[in-house]
Amino acid sequence: MRVAVTRPQVDGERTAAALEALGHEVLVAPLMRIEPVAADLAGTWSAIVITSANAMHATAFADKRLPVFAVGDRSAEAAQQAGFTEVISANGDIKDLVRLVVSHSAGAKAPLLYLAGEDRSDDLVARLATQGITAEMKVVYRTVAEAFPPVLAAALESGDVDAVLHFSRRSAELFVAGARSAGVADPALDVRHLCLSAQVAEPLAGAGRIAVAARPEEAALLALLRA
Repeated sequence: MRVAVTRPQVDGERTAAALEALGHEVLVAPLMRIEPVAADLAGTWSAIVITSANAMHATAFADKRLPVFAVGDRSAEAAQQAGFTEVISANGDIKDLVRLVVSHSAGAKAPLLYLAGEDRSDDLVARLATQGITAEMKVVYRTVAEAFPPVLAAALESGDVDAVLHFSRRSAELFVAGARSAGVADPALDVRHLCLSAQVAEPLAGAGRIAVAARPEEAALLALLRA
């Protein structure tokens, strides 16, 4: 299939390699980029919590001795690559992450450090608080919208895209808005839209063909291409 990937460049290239290995043609057309945000991470923490690999890419946090709780395997891999040795993956979504943290952090004397993005779709700190776990959020990266790529607009208009992969609600929003501004709203909504979660799919409500991954992970999303 001819698949468009709208993730930030580095992640998009990694996903493209996986797609090409499966025999698909890929158009990498980033709709946003990741920028680090300076944050004061000084303090006494019991552990680190991350909901995105970008949290590790965007900060040079020094204390590698702290355990890291990651929402999924990709974010866990990023923490390991950053030098952390005790990394545990929830291998799921934010609910799975909360369960993981609660099971390991009950009775912790110091708060957890949540390394977050500027745009968030859920309140992890509040979820943990209802379970008696104290966490403090530090914003360490932001997503910045890119102009809708002309090559993507042209491919949509000519029918050269069979499916678009959506990894975040933000990228789905940018896709819809960008396609409208580029004058290709109708062909953009006519292709197959494969989404990491139901929440990611919400901005695509006007599309005719939407599929949601069985689990919020890349492998499950790519599996939708076989359907």
